[in-house]
Amino acid sequence: MNTLLIDIRKAEPRDADAIADVHLEAWRGTYTGIIPHRALTAMINRRGGQWWSNAIRRASGVLVIEMAGEVAGYATLGRNRARELPQQGEIYELYLRPEYQGVGLGSRLFTAARTKLADHGLKGLVVWALEDNDNAVSFYQGIGGRDVAEGVEIFDQRALKKVAFVWD
Repeated sequence: MNTLLIDIRKAEPRDADAIADVHLEAWRGTYTGIIPHRALTAMINRRGGQWWSNAIRRASGVLVIEMAGEVAGYATLGRNRARELPQQGEIYELYLRPEYQGVGLGSRLFTAARTKLADHGLKGLVVWALEDNDNAVSFYQGIGGRDVAEGVEIFDQRALKKVAFVWD
């Protein structure tokens, strides 16, 4: 019997290209048909390996989840950016390669990110998701997130609603 090792750890600069690949695959799979094509392509193209390498060096808030030595997903996290919400921590992004979605890795990565924020003294957590991203909305509702606020993101002059999920 083979045992698959799952590891969640702080991202290192050597992970940058793998994270860029996850970002590309996950964003294409998630947002095609939601975010206008030109805006989505530009957003993906901006975040290549060099962008991620710089992000990892600048911030301690990038985690990766590995499955059998392959980066299967990532999360970015830090202080809550929405002043109107009392939660102190925020998960900015949580994405998995499409082939790793739906098997519990997202929940594990979410828990690790939440724990890291709490370990840094940040009380409460907020995550924003586009309202049309049914998988994300279902995921965050399924792990106990309360829908408490709405906002709007503009992509190529198209306004898309986003929803804030919180955990106290």
